[in-house]
Parts: sequence; structure tokens; C-alpha cells
Amino acid sequence: MFKLLKTVFKAGDVTTKYPFKPYEVDEDFRGKPELNSDQCIVCAACTIACPANALTMRTDPVTGERTWSLFLGRCIFCGRCEEVCPTKAIRLSQDFELSVTNKQDLFQETTFATVTCQECGKPFISYKELNYTIDLFKQTLDKPELVKQKLAELHTCPVCKRQHSLEKTANMESNMRMKLIDFKEPVRLNFKKALEQREQSAVDLPNVLAGGERR
Repeated sequence: MFKLLKTVFKAGDVTTKYPFKPYEVDEDFRGKPELNSDQCIVCAACTIACPANALTMRTDPVTGERTWSLFLGRCIFCGRCEEVCPTKAIRLSQDFELSVTNKQDLFQETTFATVTCQECGKPFISYKELNYTIDLFKQTLDKPELVKQKLAELHTCPVCKRQHSLEKTANMESNMRMKLIDFKEPVRLNFKKALEQREQSAVDLPNVLAGGERR
């Protein structure tokens, strides 16, 4: 008995004190995704990259608000959202305690304001993403006229841009359209008649050289 107790005291605790004491995880542990709304530009890159469709984004056409949504019930903690985020607004924390009694508690949502299209008036981009893009243009474009042109394009939604492109292409085609040249069928050569004329010329050649007349 004493030998057993000695072995136990020497080995120490072999189990953790969780849940009475926080469980320590590895530094690279991938737990609950957390969003920093101040850094998020609402570009939807994370929703596109998410293989489990745990991340979604929807726009309310009435209020013009865009909602970022995370459903932890579908998240597989792969970290793709963290990899593709251009502003490092989303990261995987070390929090793994996700048990809830109500399924709705697994949903996390954040709402952002959007900009309306200057052509059709429909919301299509968030203010934060628009400002982020403007700053990028100002850093990369040297000429002010190019910046001004890009700013006008940024306030137009993709649908209206596509429509303008189609109209521009149609106008170019109408201006470059040329009248078709009437096609004339080439004259067919009568080789038999040409051969007879050649033979007749060969017969008349000695007479012509002698000062006579051609037949």
C-alpha cells in the first residue's frame, strides 16, 4: 500500500482540473472565429472562401444594411476566413467552449451601412469597402484625372457598369459599320475559244511578217 501511495505522489496529477480550471490549449489551436468589426471592410472574401458555408452575407434592399453572419453550428474551424481576410479583421481564437442550450445562440451577426448606386439607387457596397478602395487608388494612381475617373466608376454598381459597357460596344459597332461591297461574280474564261485564237495567231504570224494581212 505504501509503495502504491509513494508511486502516486511521485507521478503527481495526470488529469486536468477542467472545468474547474481553464484548459490550456496550444498556441496554434483553431477555435471560435472572432470578427473585429472596426477592421472589417465587408468585402465578403471570407464568405466566399468558407467551404462549410458557415459565413454568409446578405443585404437588406429596404434599409440598405449589409449583415455579416456566422453560424458556429456549421463552422469546421479550418481557418480559411482568417487566411483570405485582407485587413486581418477575422481570426480564430482559442475559445472552444461552444455548447449552448438555444440554437440561435450559435449565430453571430454584425450589421454595416452600404452605399447606393448613383445610377439605379440600389445598395451594392459598404462605406468601409468603398473608402478602402479609394485609398488604394490614391496610393497607386499618380494622375489626378485617373483618380477622378475611378471615383466616378466606384459609385456605380456592377449591373449598371455592365449595361454601360454594352451600350458603348453597340455604339462603336454602329459607328464602324461599313456598307457591304456588291459582290460581282468573276467572268468565266472560255479556254476553248482562247486556244482557237492562239492557234489562229500562230498560223497568221508568217503572213504578217511577210507583209500580208491577217486572216
